[in-house]
Amino acid sequence: MDDVNAQSSSHLRQSNWYKSATRWTQLTLAEDDPVKYDPAFWIDVFKRTKSNATCLSAGGYVAYYPSKVQYHYVSKFIGDTDPFGTLVDGARKLNMHVMARVDPHAIHQDAADAHPEWIAVDKHGNKRRHWAYPDVWVTCAYGDYNQQFMPQVISEITRNYDIDAVFANRWQGHGVCYCQSCKTRFKAASGFDLPQTADVEAPEWLAWSAWRRQVLTKLVVDWDDVVKAIKPNASFIPNMGGVSLAEFDLSLIEKHCPFLVVDDQGRKGTEAIWMAGRNGKRMRATFPERPAILITSIGPEVKYRWKDAVTTGPEIQAWITNGVTHGLLPWFTKFNGVVPDQRWVEPVAQSFALHARLEPVLAKMTPTAEIALLDPATTLRHHSHETRAAAEADDLGFYQALIEAKLPFELVSDQAMTPTMLDRFKVIILANATCLSDEQCAMLTAYVGRGGSVVAANETSTRDQGNQPRNAIALGDLLGVQMTSPARGPVQNSYVSFSGHHPITEGFGDAARISGGTRMMAVEPAADTVSPVLYVPDFPDLPMEEVYPREDPKGSALVAREHDGGGRTVYIPWNIGAIFNEVQTPDHSRLMTNAIRWALNRRPSVEFEGRSVLDVAVRENADGLAVMLFNLTNPMMMHGPIRDVFPVGEQTLDIAVPQGRTFKSARLLVDAADATATVHGDRVRIKIPGIDVLEAVHVVWG
Repeated sequence: MDDVNAQSSSHLRQSNWYKSATRWTQLTLAEDDPVKYDPAFWIDVFKRTKSNATCLSAGGYVAYYPSKVQYHYVSKFIGDTDPFGTLVDGARKLNMHVMARVDPHAIHQDAADAHPEWIAVDKHGNKRRHWAYPDVWVTCAYGDYNQQFMPQVISEITRNYDIDAVFANRWQGHGVCYCQSCKTRFKAASGFDLPQTADVEAPEWLAWSAWRRQVLTKLVVDWDDVVKAIKPNASFIPNMGGVSLAEFDLSLIEKHCPFLVVDDQGRKGTEAIWMAGRNGKRMRATFPERPAILITSIGPEVKYRWKDAVTTGPEIQAWITNGVTHGLLPWFTKFNGVVPDQRWVEPVAQSFALHARLEPVLAKMTPTAEIALLDPATTLRHHSHETRAAAEADDLGFYQALIEAKLPFELVSDQAMTPTMLDRFKVIILANATCLSDEQCAMLTAYVGRGGSVVAANETSTRDQGNQPRNAIALGDLLGVQMTSPARGPVQNSYVSFSGHHPITEGFGDAARISGGTRMMAVEPAADTVSPVLYVPDFPDLPMEEVYPREDPKGSALVAREHDGGGRTVYIPWNIGAIFNEVQTPDHSRLMTNAIRWALNRRPSVEFEGRSVLDVAVRENADGLAVMLFNLTNPMMMHGPIRDVFPVGEQTLDIAVPQGRTFKSARLLVDAADATATVHGDRVRIKIPGIDVLEAVHVVWG
């Protein structure tokens, strides 16, 4: 163990150290690892995976070093050893960056006896024993344990070890805590009693969400200040979930977190493999220039928590590589230093090696797209873990439709929206941005006035930023609609009908009508709009003899408008995204993508031909672009784990050559071969012989 005060300044890391920390190994130790695990094995893993950074268990719930902080529980197996220090030294000898992991979510009995105020309390007034290990206690994340005790631990680790950062896991608490401290502090801050349910309509829940956001943001700042007081170039890095940026004050996160870590370790249930890369788009939507890292577990991510098991190699590779496709740096995590099953090592090593091969080209490029899907952080921040899935369903449906259409797209966060950011795109999609402020609506209106296009659906802008209902659609003047009755549902057996000829209704063959949504709003269109899709008035779904429409189609189910500035808008006043996400009806996917293509009002800059399902990402710089093609074509695309890779055959990539430039060359970065390309006017067609997991086509302009 080294005391930093005794070290020369040459041992301190530079302020931008994180820029060269691009492949991470995380080892989360079990308490008995000090007498069971083999440090040499892990040093070898660092080498085999080409890891240049590591995150290692240090303290919090269990200390893996001889801590002197009172009530900081030290592993009973540690003896006179220093497991954390041994691994830090081994990593430093390989010139790796090191981050110390702390976990403050539970305490042992001695600490609970001395400080009962550190324990979380449930709504019934019971102190919370740990749900998985009742011998210990769950901590309150919003009080003195995190605000007074944990700074001592963080200070000790930072002072005594050669680390670049402190990383916290399970630091955000586990829902509402009803301890006396939380009751008193929340009441003083808001005037409300603590909420009893996660009701997004209740003012006390909205107040608690805002209070929690304030407390946790301050915690990030305070812990970062503790680290920087000892090592000015080091940082505290909070672990985050896929939507966690909605939970913090972004200006403070921007100041104190030089990079972002997404703790979305794998698929759960019926999730698509593209959920990995979506995290990258989401982080970039808020902080486009900030490095973001995706944590991948080597085990199955299911509710039964087989944390020491190993999932399939193809599943591990797919999750890591889809993240890399969308700009996320790879990080794998292993629970328990003892390794009874080593089947994960080679898949991780191969995925990390692929990233290392692509990194020299991709690191010099910036993600780009013509289309953006709005990430509705203003809406999602009002939801709990239990209600968030339903709140995001529309976004997931549009996301899947865009992938099926092979249309490259990015995300834009509504809480980071600026005119400059919007102007990067030709089309902005509001799948169900329920909560939007007047300022956000004005910004979108001005964007269309400058020639941009908007596709909106469901209950977009029907509530304000505080989740209070409006009596109208705030974007109604832009979209050319007036709400005549609010959304109703769930509705069974609903249909929409095509009216006349319009590009949005092409490709449906002989169908005169298709299935509709389950939640529908009635709107009156403006005179300068068209309604190529109409509602079919409700009719029974049983008895079967009664299943027939009584009235002709009426009422706008899709409203399209062309604006004087060249922009276009489309409004679909029902839950087309959410119902597609649930039912996966191809008609809904086609209707959404037809609307997006019509709004784009130009041939896409990047197009594809070939039988495949691809997750596409485009990056560019002044010299050219790289098109990332992740192969989703797999029977386990929507539910893991993937058993095997199913390569796709020849694909054709058709790219617009920028004005004033000429095509120079195209190379397949994964296959390490020049690509066959032909120029046709202002476009270049590139042949890709096939794709296993990933191909990256690097195009250079002359």
